[in-house]
Amino acid sequence: MRAVLPVLGLLGIIGLWWLATIVFAIEPLLVPSPADVVASFLELPGYLLEQALITLWEAVSGFGLSIVIGVPLALLIVGSSVLERMFYPLLVALNAVPKVAIAPIVVVWFGFGISSKVLMVVLVCIFPIVISTASGMRSTPSELVELFRSLDATRTHEFFKLRLWHALPQIFVGLKVSITLAVIGAVIGEFVGADAGLGYVITASGGSADTSLAFAAMALLAIISVTLFYLLTWAERKLVPWSEEHRVL
Repeated sequence: MRAVLPVLGLLGIIGLWWLATIVFAIEPLLVPSPADVVASFLELPGYLLEQALITLWEAVSGFGLSIVIGVPLALLIVGSSVLERMFYPLLVALNAVPKVAIAPIVVVWFGFGISSKVLMVVLVCIFPIVISTASGMRSTPSELVELFRSLDATRTHEFFKLRLWHALPQIFVGLKVSITLAVIGAVIGEFVGADAGLGYVITASGGSADTSLAFAAMALLAIISVTLFYLLTWAERKLVPWSEEHRVL
């Protein structure tokens, strides 16, 4: 049932989309029908899948790097009020700046290769990871901390066996937000400067007025985002079975 309902919802949306193109006689140049999108994909399946893999690699690489940077940074912020006052305003300011405005500068600094796309993903993803990790680490009940200390637990045991495990549900909230933003960050980088990836396909197809191809690329982006999100949800179920968050998904 958990898998059936999303499929039914998707089929309903596709049916309404198809019906709207027929009832309102919408030109395919403006909004192609689902059949037009499928036909466009079937014309270039190998090419589109190749571009999808490029965007997927950029998103996953940037997401992984965001975790490597964001989680230790959150731990430093939680452990030091001085560092918190130093870095929190900078993180908020960085998150507030539109990433589309930063993207051209990133391309100038790092070129048109994968490095600039990965950095864009990091810039988009790191704030939710830092905030959720810091909030999770602070949410450990004080009575549990006192209990651990009364049992002569070391700081290392307190961190790994209490604070980290108690923070995992909150950390996964930030990770699930970030994993979908990772695809957006990769596409932003491809929009500004790239010669490959689904973002590049959308830009190129817009220039040639090939709306069906653009929709096919956007459909692949949606599939990538949903797949990554549910893979992370599956990992949460395995690692954090006591969490309430994943029971509705």
